[in-house]
Amino acid sequence: MRKRWAMFVAGLVSLLVLVSIGRAQAVPAGQSSAMPDASGSQAQEANETLSPEAEDKLIREVRHELIMLPWYGVFDNLAFRIQGRTVILEGQVVKAVTRSDAENSVKHIEGVEKVVNNIDVLPPSPSDDRIRQRVYNAIYSYGPLFKYGHMAVPPIHIIVKNGRVTLDGVVDSESDKNLATLRANQVPGIFQVTNNLRVVNPSSQKKSK
Repeated sequence: MRKRWAMFVAGLVSLLVLVSIGRAQAVPAGQSSAMPDASGSQAQEANETLSPEAEDKLIREVRHELIMLPWYGVFDNLAFRIQGRTVILEGQVVKAVTRSDAENSVKHIEGVEKVVNNIDVLPPSPSDDRIRQRVYNAIYSYGPLFKYGHMAVPPIHIIVKNGRVTLDGVVDSESDKNLATLRANQVPGIFQVTNNLRVVNPSSQKKSK
């Protein structure tokens, strides 16, 4: 069962580790009509409502492109929302190249008419770099959480900005979620720890075994 569960979590990581990769959201009524006349047709096309099938396909393709970014790692967090044919990118990254690569990879997807890049590039800070490494070691070298470090993309993402730490991603129990917070709080120099980890319930996997 543990092997099947590990494979299950690894699959979910590819879906969720972008930390809250968002579901599509409907465009507010009247939004396209508020655009200037000169670009009205383009705005209407970018914000047209997609069919559920087309929307799901676009979500899968955007998610795939973001997961495959070469510089995307455990100290980054990416998310997106879809409004019609517009993709809104969000999250935090350590390298500016990850921000630009994310936009470039998504804008070439068939069906995407517009990309709004709201990804925040974290400010360079030797102090934050030290905290990142110490929190990583505190979490991934700890016995009960060690299992998460063996995945291709470790599912607990560590976002550090000005001494404040945010944990994002997925774990397989409430206990692991709490342990991650406990371990992060033991690192000196941290002002605050925010835990946004999501718990994946393995009960359905147990029943199907």
